[in-house]
Amino acid sequence: MKRLDGRVALITGAASGIGRASAILFAQEGAKVVAVDRAAEIAETAEAITRAGGTAIAIRADASSETDIAAAVDRAVSEYGTLDALYANAGVSGGFRNFLELSPQDWMDVLSVNLIGVYLAIKHAARVMVPKKKGAIVCTASVAGLRSGAGGAPYSASKAGVISLTQLSANLLAGTGIRVNAICPGIIETGMTKPIFDHAKSRGTEGKIGQLNPLKRYGHPEEIAHMALFLASDDASYVNGQAFPVDGGLSSSHPVTGRWG
Repeated sequence: MKRLDGRVALITGAASGIGRASAILFAQEGAKVVAVDRAAEIAETAEAITRAGGTAIAIRADASSETDIAAAVDRAVSEYGTLDALYANAGVSGGFRNFLELSPQDWMDVLSVNLIGVYLAIKHAARVMVPKKKGAIVCTASVAGLRSGAGGAPYSASKAGVISLTQLSANLLAGTGIRVNAICPGIIETGMTKPIFDHAKSRGTEGKIGQLNPLKRYGHPEEIAHMALFLASDDASYVNGQAFPVDGGLSSSHPVTGRWG
């Protein structure tokens, strides 16, 4: 029995990286996937799933638009009859501009997608899940939301907000049968982190990416997808209101450059 057999899952930010890897894995595990992203490449995600024998539709939508997200949830219900799992994964980095030079718009550009967008996804998924008394919601936060040093200021603050929103949502939805959890990825090779990897490659230091965590390497989108699958499945039936680092052990310590051994 596949872990998501007969389930309908909506995944935002599914055009690439963690979102695409999760959409493909969810489909392999039996889910009917509603893949959502504002990028045109979202069609490629759905095509990859259907070519492999899975079931998926692609929707171009802006995660920060309530109209778009409400419509995507409605499409999931009209197409497949229900919504069982949501992975609110869409996010933007905001870059690494000087803290004292950031404008209010710089903050809004990040918060509108990374935090408000997650809220909108939870809100509209919950209106379908509450009457059923069951549902699984997963959010992408970040180790940058746990402590400083892993991202720019707006990004880090937005991801700290996702962790808080996850905890709040789990409690505000108490008694509904809906579980809400978050994943805090470390350094993962995705489109969002491409500038970091490109810069390292240009300097010949790609091998140093991720060196501060105990595994001494960066992660891959599929490694986050497997955690998302666990949290979306009944295997995590008693897991709720938690934020799980998937970071090679980075957040287990205050990183230092030298180690014994």
